[in-house]
Amino acid sequence: MIEIVTALVRDQRGHVLLVRKRGTESFMQPGGKREPGESDLDALARELREELGCGVVPGSTKKLGVFEAPAANEPGQRVQATIYAAELSGGIACQAEIEDHTWIDPREPGDTPLAPLTRDTILPLALSLNDGVQAL
Repeated sequence: MIEIVTALVRDQRGHVLLVRKRGTESFMQPGGKREPGESDLDALARELREELGCGVVPGSTKKLGVFEAPAANEPGQRVQATIYAAELSGGIACQAEIEDHTWIDPREPGDTPLAPLTRDTILPLALSLNDGVQAL
């Protein structure tokens, strides 16, 4: 099991921020693995800073739950993601292993290739938040 912490970031239209790692096809939510002894929120802030050059607005995070799915880039592996809704501060600039980013309408994702966790969990969570439904 690959354990990660991720951010569900939405803009004013309710579109969801997704990223794509260099050398891969699937878009997924930003985030990554915790360092030893690192809290969820410290890991999330570090990953967002390293991957996208931005910060997390203090007090904006809300834990949405812990979910599992097949890993997008490691065949035969599963990912366990602790997902937080978060607001970002600063501009977004792809850095480190992130090659591209996009904003996806969770109601109409189109033909963008999506990681299983993103397709099956993140976009439905975003819709429930857009509709004012409690996620947990």
